[in-house]
Amino acid sequence: MNAREEILRRVDRAAPATGPDAVAASYARIDRDYVRRHHDGDVLDLFAERVADYRATVLRVRPADVAQVVAERLAAHPGPYGVPSDLPAAWTSATAAELVRDPPLASLDGLAGAVTGCAVAIAETGTIVLDHGVAQGRRALSLVPDRHLIVVLAGQVAPDVPEALARLDPARPLTLVSGPSATSDIELSRVEGVHGPRTLEVVLAE
Repeated sequence: MNAREEILRRVDRAAPATGPDAVAASYARIDRDYVRRHHDGDVLDLFAERVADYRATVLRVRPADVAQVVAERLAAHPGPYGVPSDLPAAWTSATAAELVRDPPLASLDGLAGAVTGCAVAIAETGTIVLDHGVAQGRRALSLVPDRHLIVVLAGQVAPDVPEALARLDPARPLTLVSGPSATSDIELSRVEGVHGPRTLEVVLAE
């Protein structure tokens, strides 16, 4: 064994293992001896309150009314809307808006907005998490268009962060949405729409 091989052998031995199995094992070793739930009351009320605190619009509806509410919100801001190819058809069955399924990256800036589902929502923080799986589309779809309408099902709302994280796959790409994109980096003046959609609307189906 020459010097180069010896150095590489030592690096391999010192560096943590990689790959899905190693990541899962590392994740399983994390100490979780902490309080996992702080809220046992109506988590939907808490979630709606916290989301509204972020200057997002919250629309609480019955599951049967999701299509009508989505249609009304899209009609209020005409233009084509990007949607994932696997977005439930029932959610957009009442809209006359032009829907572009899985729009290419080059066309995202020309959309009026996007309509997606989510993976989980957190009542404590008013945060909605997308893992870009079913009904969520690629990450760019939730970041480039100026408006984002998210349908959140009551069963997707977790009371606290630990319970929400337990429902997620840490190997998937996660986008955490807490209100419209905003920054106050420049002279503490709030500017919206810098890093993502300027307008966030949440349809909470309960």
